[in-house]
Amino acid sequence: MTQETFFFIGIGGIGMSALARYFLLSGHRVGGYDRVRTPITTALEELGGEIIYEDTPEKMADAFRENPEVRVVFTPAIHEDNRLRQYFKAKGIPERKRSEVLGEISRVHKALCVAGTHGKTTTSTLLAHLLKSSHIGTNAFLGGLSLNFGSNLLVDDKSPYVVVEADEYDRSFHRLSPFCSIITSNRPDHLDIYGTEEAFHEAFRLFAGLTSKEGRLLLQEEVRDLPAPEGVLVETYGASEVCDYYYSRLRYEGGELFFDWHYDGGKGVFRDLQIGTPIEINVLNATAALALAYRLGCTEEELREGLKTFRGAHRRFERTKLPGGRVVIDDYAHHPDEIRASLASIRDLYPEREITVVFQPHLFTRTRDFLEDFGRALSIADEVILIPIYPAREEPIPGVTSEAILPFVTSARKSVATKETLPAVLRGKKPEVLVMMGAGDIEFEVPKAIESLKD
Repeated sequence: MTQETFFFIGIGGIGMSALARYFLLSGHRVGGYDRVRTPITTALEELGGEIIYEDTPEKMADAFRENPEVRVVFTPAIHEDNRLRQYFKAKGIPERKRSEVLGEISRVHKALCVAGTHGKTTTSTLLAHLLKSSHIGTNAFLGGLSLNFGSNLLVDDKSPYVVVEADEYDRSFHRLSPFCSIITSNRPDHLDIYGTEEAFHEAFRLFAGLTSKEGRLLLQEEVRDLPAPEGVLVETYGASEVCDYYYSRLRYEGGELFFDWHYDGGKGVFRDLQIGTPIEINVLNATAALALAYRLGCTEEELREGLKTFRGAHRRFERTKLPGGRVVIDDYAHHPDEIRASLASIRDLYPEREITVVFQPHLFTRTRDFLEDFGRALSIADEVILIPIYPAREEPIPGVTSEAILPFVTSARKSVATKETLPAVLRGKKPEVLVMMGAGDIEFEVPKAIESLKD
């Protein structure tokens, strides 16, 4: 294999880091830039990645700075005014989106692509775990760190499959070539990109149509306005018996969650399956992952063991149990539907305990578009604490703040705090079940929250 040279602008992102790791493990020279050193970038450096933390061209090694053949990959989260992007542009070196490179890889393997407004990270991570734990094996590019494997990348030279989390943001999933597809939800999001709900739904119709006629398309039963692509086998999954794959008899026993999984429209059933991440929303995700893994050849025994040993993905209902029975749950939910489903599952898991949620909204536009929906979803908790919006790529919008959500929250106790004051606030309240929720940098506040409650 001829060694190539790659430079990733925004290398610390979860999707970008998986690509960088893939090319490092394939023997290529890899460099990159990100604003801060994190455990993800440190792990890449240990593999040989040459990473800089200032967008200063002079900081790059000559192999990247003076190489006309360097392959530059960027994430849309890095603005055009970034000095490294400007440098490569001035040199006439083309830059490519992460989705383009991932699309190339999806054409080399039989790509199993999981898309959806919510649920795609857990579903794709579970699918990858089931296949990797079986005789089939898989490669995988995941949108979160698998807690089973401690990575967002799986490499298996012997498997023809690659599991890919298909991101709808910026229409990235249109660059993929799915052999099989799963769509977990197409409830509107990213309206700052799509403009209208119809345009958002049209993007999912286009993605579904990319599915190979030799594969299959699995749709969650509530997926809307998605006609079956011509020539593609389309099947449904969910909680109702009209689906091709569905679950039933969901029950908690001794703090564990069990259910029956039905296939072929109820003609076949695997009874008393145990899921390692015991929340109801993950049973829906598991129904899809089990369906595709089963059709690809996994045995019942392999599926049972894989499902039971599944630990989930980082920041997807990640629990820490503390002395005195207190629990801290770190969850990535950032869309009203995700928040509602997550908090409802937590309510089912802890029916006799008070639930406090600390929520950090992600993006000014999303907060503006779903103000009332956020308030209603968060109201499932007994107490709601809001911290300032994480802006990501956006500039502030006048009048759009976390406080603007409060009037729509019906919980008896609701307030706002800053990241700086939050530990003291939590220390005073001593919540029984604390949920730290959001897609921004709230994850870095979780260890502080845990320490504040240990006392």
